[in-house]
Amino acid sequence: MPEGPSVRKFQLLTTAFVGQVVAKVGGSSRKINVNDLNALRLQDSQVHGKNLYLAFVAAEGPLGPTAEETVLQREAASGASSSAQGGQEQTHPQDEELQELQHSRSEPPGAAEGPGNWLRFHFGLFGSIRANEFSRANKANKRGDWKDPIPRLVLYFESGGFLVFYNCRMHWCSSPRADPASDILSAEFHRGRALDALRAPEPICYTLLDQRYFSGLGNIIKNEILYLAKIHPLTQGSFLALSDLEHLLDCAVQFSSDWLHNKLHGKGLHPQIYQKEQCPLGHAVMKGTLGPSGGFKRLTWWCPQCQPEVLSVDGDPSPVTG
Repeated sequence: MPEGPSVRKFQLLTTAFVGQVVAKVGGSSRKINVNDLNALRLQDSQVHGKNLYLAFVAAEGPLGPTAEETVLQREAASGASSSAQGGQEQTHPQDEELQELQHSRSEPPGAAEGPGNWLRFHFGLFGSIRANEFSRANKANKRGDWKDPIPRLVLYFESGGFLVFYNCRMHWCSSPRADPASDILSAEFHRGRALDALRAPEPICYTLLDQRYFSGLGNIIKNEILYLAKIHPLTQGSFLALSDLEHLLDCAVQFSSDWLHNKLHGKGLHPQIYQKEQCPLGHAVMKGTLGPSGGFKRLTWWCPQCQPEVLSVDGDPSPVTG
């Protein structure tokens, strides 16, 4: 699913519409009543890790939800627990999106969820936002049909512009559920807390995906920075020197920032190890589905020569298990 740099680009698309009033809505979502957004003003747009938050208020009222609006949003929120999600989905063979949604232990413990004037968006594997255009099919599906993706939500504004949201889950909440200190692209990112997490006696690739400490860091970033730092994914953080962990953290912040910069300038990502058969030096790359027992697992790529196993204090290698 989209990682921090991608969601920040989505957020920038929405900022152009802040202050504008929704004139018409559309979309296939059944998690919320999309018609409740009619005649509301988009008040604010924020991104935290992999989640986007949009605040809506009554167009003619003060900068805050009216009593009527709060009732509507409470009904929408309560309906979300019993309604099935609508729209067509693109699926992935490894069902990575489903795994990430099911394993919520790594979500930051932010503000309590509940009725409010903030709409939270969590994007699926092929989730995206488009401004003033719809996504079009670029290939036929398995049946040979050329069908355009079905948007979950379309917001038409009085200015004439519109926003289109694809493959995302939405629900109302009272405030953004976020901890800026854990967001790798935030100026408030807390390096000390992140380093403490990395020093834990568990495989480093597990820790990097823990959104409590590395909000916005996803599987692509994980693979790339472990290669850049020359660290085997199953090396326990407690085996590594502090200087190695600091270098890994530097790689995480720099890679994420560079990826965002490239996205904003229309440049694509050119991974060195992710989904590759050879590393840049020509060595054969290994691939495995790694994660804690009974927990969250993701496909991981690494070069055994560039990223050697680190020996423990007893001289035993860090075990490589799927």
